[in-house]
Amino acid sequence: MGRDRVTLADVARRAGLSKTAASMVLNGREGTRLSAEAHQRVFKAAEELGYRPNIAARSLRTRKTATIAFVSDIVATTRFASGLIRGALDAARERDHVLLIAETQGDAAFEQFAIEAMLDRQVDGVIYAAMQSRQLTVPPALLTGPAVLLNAIGPDDLPCVLPDDEQAGRSVTTALLQQGHHDRIAVIGRNRLKERNAEVSIAAESRMRGIRATLAEAGRTVFADAFCQEWLPEFGYRAIRSLLRRPTGPTAVICMNDRLAFGAYQAIADAGLSVPGDISVVAFDDDPIAAWLRPGLTTAALPHEQMGRRAVELLLDGHTAVPCLVPMPLRRRKSIAPPP
Repeated sequence: MGRDRVTLADVARRAGLSKTAASMVLNGREGTRLSAEAHQRVFKAAEELGYRPNIAARSLRTRKTATIAFVSDIVATTRFASGLIRGALDAARERDHVLLIAETQGDAAFEQFAIEAMLDRQVDGVIYAAMQSRQLTVPPALLTGPAVLLNAIGPDDLPCVLPDDEQAGRSVTTALLQQGHHDRIAVIGRNRLKERNAEVSIAAESRMRGIRATLAEAGRTVFADAFCQEWLPEFGYRAIRSLLRRPTGPTAVICMNDRLAFGAYQAIADAGLSVPGDISVVAFDDDPIAAWLRPGLTTAALPHEQMGRRAVELLLDGHTAVPCLVPMPLRRRKSIAPPP
């Protein structure tokens, strides 16, 4: 850190060539008319001297800095969506780019500061991410250069990457229909705010749309809805207790996320019933705990790593304004069986 930076001129001097010739070799320029031996002298000199290219100077010529800004609300510090960053990091590294990460914690003033700081560093583009899939108010500064929304929607002309929640609703419903559940499929986790306010959620409405469409195609409707204030285990527990007080209970339940399903499992067990012997259970998200439940929970997985990767690809390869929907694979475990 304390010594003078090795320059291209130093490498050229060590290799016995002109600075222009050394630059052409190190930048992979074709048609240099230099011998293979001259190429080797340049590479050897660069390695011996510990030469590193001056990125700032190169960016002035190319207008590229090989850096991508990743600005999020609380993605970086939550285990539920850290895969978004992991996927973006992997894709950026494979393309010789560095990811600069800033988390705002929902602080509008800091968000503006973070975005301006990233743009001041001449990043090649910005990924603007949300932990929960929803509609975002996009800062005007992001509209001036390449930007991609991740797990969010915004202005119509801004590209976005989303999980395919509607198709996931179809897949979990189809899994139940294939096991013979036709007339008594209940849905746990209905929530008017989540379904009607895109700034709160865009997943809830999409999942319900897929569920209803698949049932309608089979000539069926939802047997019962359980409305929940939050998608948390205690509300899943209460929902099952309520459904079991009906004269005729469900043979299967679709939980709007895994955490509701955790509570549903407990309520079913407390009622002296079993999963899937008495009630089959499916859900969404594929929380790490889902595989550890007994029986393991069948659930549509959020493809966070693939989404992060896709955001980087759209940013660097060009894009259209059409939303990019990433499939949510169904993790088939042991929570579904034919109705009793």
